[in-house]
Amino acid sequence: MPEDNFSPEDSIQVIQSMIDKTKASVADNSFYFLLWGWLVFVACVSQFVLKVIVDSRWHPIVWSVNIIGIVLSIYHSVHEERKRRVRNYIDECLDYLWISIVVSYVLFGLAFARIGWENCYTFYMMLYGLGSFVTGRLLKVQPLVWGAIASWALAVVSTFTRFDINILLCAAAILFSYIIPGYLLRKKYREQH
Repeated sequence: MPEDNFSPEDSIQVIQSMIDKTKASVADNSFYFLLWGWLVFVACVSQFVLKVIVDSRWHPIVWSVNIIGIVLSIYHSVHEERKRRVRNYIDECLDYLWISIVVSYVLFGLAFARIGWENCYTFYMMLYGLGSFVTGRLLKVQPLVWGAIASWALAVVSTFTRFDINILLCAAAILFSYIIPGYLLRKKYREQH
């Protein structure tokens, strides 16, 4: 389209088209929300059972399940990148957002390993909310936004509860911010295709 004939309406249409294509891409890639959602949810519930019910000092071992998530995420992203034809600005923004969040998870993990894990879940829930909120707002996907708000609310509650309860609050946060939106995204993608 010649630049002199490019109206504001045309600009909005191009932007909306980019958002719609990225929405379809994210819906198709609900894989990550579901993979990490279920891994973290299972780890939280397992840690609670081992720590509170079984009274095992080995309760943190459940987090080694993240190795499976890392391997599957790398494999899936390499496989999907080969199929991807076009990348747009929103795709890149989301990539940078999630790379930043993953780096933050790792840095928080290193910090908590040194200072103690008592408050770790509050910070992780804040990151769940951040990733879900920004992704939801960029793509105009309300379940991600509502999941983020729920995750932040649970993070606030966690500042008033003890570690054992925070493990369960974290499981609830991941349920609302990753798992439920992940299934809704997958359902929407399947209905469109």
